[in-house]
Amino acid sequence: MEETNKRTPRRDSRMRRTACDLRRRIATPGRIIYGQLLRGVAYGVGSGSVSLLILWWQSRH
Repeated sequence: MEETNKRTPRRDSRMRRTACDLRRRIATPGRIIYGQLLRGVAYGVGSGSVSLLILWWQSRH
């Protein structure tokens, strides 16, 4: 009798799911770039506002 490994289907489905996720991310490079651009803008705005807040506070005290 041949023994079956119960973990093989799970591993295969996980590998397939990972491969599909990678293909989707590669297929939509515009979304990744757009997300990175938004993140960069948000960091820039946050950094600029903190700098302005510090300058304002220093001028007051």
